[in-house]
Parts: sequence; C-alpha cells; structure tokens
Amino acid sequence: MFHRLTAPALALALALPVALPQAASADEAAIGARKGQFQLFAFNLGILGTMAQGRTPYDADTAQMAADHLFHLTRSHNTALWPEGTDNASTGNTRALPAIWDNLEDFAQRYGALQEAAVAMQAAAGTDLAALQGALGGLGGTCGACHDSYRAPAP
Repeated sequence: MFHRLTAPALALALALPVALPQAASADEAAIGARKGQFQLFAFNLGILGTMAQGRTPYDADTAQMAADHLFHLTRSHNTALWPEGTDNASTGNTRALPAIWDNLEDFAQRYGALQEAAVAMQAAAGTDLAALQGALGGLGGTCGACHDSYRAPAP
C-alpha cells in the first residue's frame, strides 16, 4: 500500500519543479500543448500514410490503433489551446495565423470536418488496405484545407 501511494506522489513532486519554469506563461503552455496535439496527429497519420503508400506492410491492428488514436485526439476539448494572442503575429513560437481568431466559426467548422474524417478513418482503417486508402484522402484533405487557410508556411 505504501508504494502504491508514495510512488505517484514522489513522481509528481519531482516533476513540478521542472514543469513550472518551462511554462513561463499560460499562452506559451497553450501553444506547447497544441503543438503536442498536432505532433500526435502527425505521428498517427504517418503510420496510416506509410501503409497507404505501401512503404510499410498493411497491418490491420496497427492501422486500427492509429485510427483510434486520431479519433480520440480529435475528441479532446481543446478550445483552451487557442487563446487570443497566440498567433504568429503576436509570438514567434507558432505558425498559427491571426486569421484563426478572425474566423473562429470557420475554424471550428474545419475542426468539425476533421472529427468527421477521423470517424470515417476509424471505421475503415482495420478493414483492409483499400478502405484505409480511401479514408486517408478525406482525412488528409481536412488537414490540408485548414492548413492552407490557417497555418503559415514553414520557415
């Protein structure tokens, strides 16, 4: 019993002094968190994409796991990750364009399209390679459409 309670408390105590200085501000923390979310999107899309392109063998279990992760990632309530003033004109630490906050309704609709595409991918990924390939086009299209309007090009 002692170890079950003390190990998590010790881990938290050791992590706090390191975590607090890194999050210099709430805005920086939000930017870091949303970058992390998008890295997880990219990681799972990469798994699906390499299978769809034939660069790795299709594996139904792995494809389904990646699709499930994408589904759940798109379901996280992430409005706190987008505070005003966290665009690339206000800070140099992001590629998010100010247009996001000028067009929040459109931005939210595009995120809704991503959620729908993640549902379709979740239904298709573990079925077979052709189904995965068909769903990947829609999923990638939703990503690209949002990036074209709301993400600055890479430097």
